[in-house]
This record gives sequence, structure tokens and C-alpha cells, in this order.
Amino acid sequence: MNLKAFSDPKVLRRFVILMGIATFAMFSFWAALRVYVRTPDGDYEVRQGDIHLGDDKFDAALERFTEALAVSPDHRGALMGRALVYLRTGRYAEGEAEFTYLIKYLEKTLVPDDITGIAVLAGAHANRGILYDRTGRYEKALADYIRALNIDEVAIDGPGIVDRVIYGTPRPATVRLRATYLIKQLALPPEKRVLRIPEKDAEERMYKPY
Repeated sequence: MNLKAFSDPKVLRRFVILMGIATFAMFSFWAALRVYVRTPDGDYEVRQGDIHLGDDKFDAALERFTEALAVSPDHRGALMGRALVYLRTGRYAEGEAEFTYLIKYLEKTLVPDDITGIAVLAGAHANRGILYDRTGRYEKALADYIRALNIDEVAIDGPGIVDRVIYGTPRPATVRLRATYLIKQLALPPEKRVLRIPEKDAEERMYKPY
């Protein structure tokens, strides 16, 4: 190495800049590598699927959730995401099967201190209730709503201000409100029941904890 070259301020300045760039690049590389290594299998694909789902890009979302399940079978976020795609695209039989599988899987594997998993179970019941609601199976919908509230009322009972902004409605329908309404309507004679209010039902919020 020619040390005399470093006596030139221009050369020294260029060297310092290059070393700074190299150091920053290495730190960035190691930071990204640590995140990638520590991220559980399937989580990256699920995050991408969630973005697509939020943008109503259902085919892309379904593809990413399915990819997550390929690398991490029974990934609860991927199962929930795929079920929501089916629900939102009217593929109700597939959605029901996916929600039911997720519920049974969680019931067998959950441990008492898995707070996130408990929220997912509550969300799965709430979402399956919405599916039953949309397909006219109101007693089953009510049973799932009640089950969701009993499992984790805080997780699914009502959105905060952030959710209201995201979902675009000042008072989105909640599980508790819908369950209360169904209880009242199902207690009436069949000819007096009003179980569907399309414009109101469209506000019902789906749940994606995982």
C-alpha cells in the first residue's frame, strides 16, 4: 500500500467516504440478514399477502398465503388470510372449510399463555360467523359470534379510531352489535324477522389477528 498517497487530502477524503459507504453497506446487510434469519418461516409471505388483501388483489393474496403454507404448514396467519380471501370473493364453501380447519387446529394446539393465538381463535369464529351470516345460516352465525366474544372479547368486540379510519365507516358493525341484533330478531316469529340489511351488513368488519 502506498502510504504517501494518503498525504494528499483529496485521496484521503475519497478513502474516508468509500470506507463510510462500505461500513454502512455492511451494517445494512447484517441488519437485513438478522431480520430474515429471525423471521419464522412463512411470515414474510403472509405480510405480503396481507398487503395484497388490503388492496383487494385477491389472486395475489391467495398466492402468497398458499406459498406461506408451503414453507410452514398450518401457519395460522396464512390460514386466516386464505380463508378471508375465500370469504371476500364469495367462495363460501372453501372459506368455511378453511375457518373450520383453523379453529380445530388452534383448539388442539393452543396453550393458555398464547395471547395472539387466542385472539386468532376468536377472530376465526367471528369471521366464520360473518360467513354464516352472509349465507343465511343465522343460528350458526350467532353461535360463532357468542363463541368469539367468550374467547377474547377485547380482541374482536369493537374497533378503535384507527380501525374506523382504515375501514372508512364512523361506526363499523361489531360482533357484539350483530349478535345482539340476531338474538332479538330470532326471538320474533319468522314472518316478522328482518335478518338482512345489505347496506348495514356491508359495514361488518372482518378480523385478521395472527
